[in-house]
Amino acid sequence: MSQFQIHQLTIFGVGLIGGSLAMALKKANYCQKIVGCSRNESHLQHAVELDVIDEYYLDPAKAAENADMILLAVPLGAMETVLKQIKNSLCRDAIITDAGSSKASVIQAVKNVFGADYSQFVAGHPIAGREQSGVDAAIDNLYIGRRTILTPLSTTNELAVQAVAAMWEVAGANVEIMEVEQHDKVLAATSHLPHLLAFNLVDTLAKSKESEDIFRYSAGGFKDFTRIASSDPVMWRDICIANRSAILEMISEYQSSLNQLARYIDNEDADAVIDIFCNAKQARDIFIKKLEK
Repeated sequence: MSQFQIHQLTIFGVGLIGGSLAMALKKANYCQKIVGCSRNESHLQHAVELDVIDEYYLDPAKAAENADMILLAVPLGAMETVLKQIKNSLCRDAIITDAGSSKASVIQAVKNVFGADYSQFVAGHPIAGREQSGVDAAIDNLYIGRRTILTPLSTTNELAVQAVAAMWEVAGANVEIMEVEQHDKVLAATSHLPHLLAFNLVDTLAKSKESEDIFRYSAGGFKDFTRIASSDPVMWRDICIANRSAILEMISEYQSSLNQLARYIDNEDADAVIDIFCNAKQARDIFIKKLEK
């Protein structure tokens, strides 16, 4: 049994991410109580009915009382608002962590509310998900074998880092530590850009005059590539704004590569086209083999 077993975990945003963590921790009997909070009471009632949380509050300050661990699983644009709402209700040693896909913006929000030397916040990001959203999509094994990245600062309390790491490990995740800037750049490339491409492709085709035929005759490749376009639009809007510098850098790099491919095709340069495709196939095959180990 971990020395960091949680008395009360309060989750702001009981959806796929927060709900799946709650279910995993309940299964492991790791928390004495799990409290949920959001603005939607029917949503919270449903979470109780599903046994994802034990109780809920609509008042963020009330929800934060008595919590020794707080997870912010709300859209990035709502982080600072929630932090302001709970600031005066926190227990002295309460630990706050988050599940946001961009770390620099969340850390800045914490600094804005608590000051630059606040030590009880541990920035985190579970790299797991599904295209479905909401508490109905939550599953207790979402994090098994998946990575959770923590990006603590030099001012972060080491015991708080250990407690957050232990929580995710109980849920089945492999915890890694990373620098904030590195995290945001890596995620811009591996997660944010693919989501933008999927959203943009579907939006482009939906606006086409031939959209009805395009979607009617689409096959498995289109379905697989665009699956993530069914993700939560609000969440991804906030990610785009929060991690805009790294995302714009990746978009620029991708546009350059795509333009080069277009030139090869226009020039009927079959050798150059096959080189790109072979390099891509080899790189992905190696990646998949590593995942399967």
